[in-house]
Amino acid sequence: MDGRTDLRTFRALLSDEGQSLLAALEDAGPGRASRCAATADLWQSSPALVAAAEEQVRLRGRAAAYFGEFGPHMYFTPDLVELSSHLAVAEYKLDRVLHEIGVVLIDAMSLGSGADALVLSRSHHTTGVDADPPAVEIADANARAMRSPMLFPHHEDVTSYDSQSEAVFIDLIRRPGPDGSHDPESYGPSLSWALERVRTTGGGWIRLAPGLGPGVVPDPGRPDEAEWISYDGVSQELVLWWGLGEWGREAAVTVRKATLLPAGASLTARGLPEPSVRPLGRYVYVPDPAVVDAGLVAEVAEDVAGGLLHGGGALLTADEPRYTPFATAYEVMEVLPWGDAARPRTDSPDAPVEFVVTAADGTATLIAVPVRFPQAPRAS
Repeated sequence: MDGRTDLRTFRALLSDEGQSLLAALEDAGPGRASRCAATADLWQSSPALVAAAEEQVRLRGRAAAYFGEFGPHMYFTPDLVELSSHLAVAEYKLDRVLHEIGVVLIDAMSLGSGADALVLSRSHHTTGVDADPPAVEIADANARAMRSPMLFPHHEDVTSYDSQSEAVFIDLIRRPGPDGSHDPESYGPSLSWALERVRTTGGGWIRLAPGLGPGVVPDPGRPDEAEWISYDGVSQELVLWWGLGEWGREAAVTVRKATLLPAGASLTARGLPEPSVRPLGRYVYVPDPAVVDAGLVAEVAEDVAGGLLHGGGALLTADEPRYTPFATAYEVMEVLPWGDAARPRTDSPDAPVEFVVTAADGTATLIAVPVRFPQAPRAS
């Protein structure tokens, strides 16, 4: 369907007829027969509306893990769900804006998933600017669903929008290319444009895909901080921050940080060299994805008095157990040649896990069990 048809169908979902259809589908549950009964009267007259409503119910089901209580009342596209971070990530960033940037008027440009703009508007006058008409109307509908009265969606090309706000947020998370890689300069708008816009505004932040490494930001427009964020052990996003220090002044050095939510633990780069590679010790550590993305494995290695496991990729190994919130520790129980029978998997958080290690003398499977530290929260 073309963009105009999509927009027309979305507006139909907001009508009384569309709302009744969505409610009927939600009440019908996942069973095919019950859903067919809920949509039978409309299939002949409004097949596009029925298809859109069914997709919306499916997307709301997927989005529940990100948006919690708001998910069943919001509107989504497949990209919006795919590129969303957990709502707690947006709330964490709002807390930083309140306590470290301290502005009132914010422009949210290139709405992306829309979650940041929606959360920002709980406490800030937020103008949401996007060149895509459906994105603007979805953001407007979701603002009502999330009770965010200070979000003002605006349809305009962000590169020509005359921003008058004190800070700017730009969402540049996009799907990877066909080869799985990201080229931020090919985005619309491009990363270089976004860097210049935030720099000239004096403060704000840019949201990017978490897999972009520390070298993604060129020297012009250097941010105060590059922060890789994970939630519950899953990479969420990379955030480039301006305005954390002296307002409008370019940072001499960009601080690299990994933040793990919901714990709220943050690890900052200490300028360490690459950790040494060493043979297997009694313990192995799996760094959190945010730590790996931020290039802070050396900091974790120093904290646990370990090194990179030879042939183990980002796995660390050490001879003594040391607690760190930035990696999961395991005690190695067995080392099996590759292909030998391994232990059966279970859902228990204390069940043994397997690590495959490839070294010069062959491939081996490590059988290890989680180490439980008194100060570490236990998995539920």
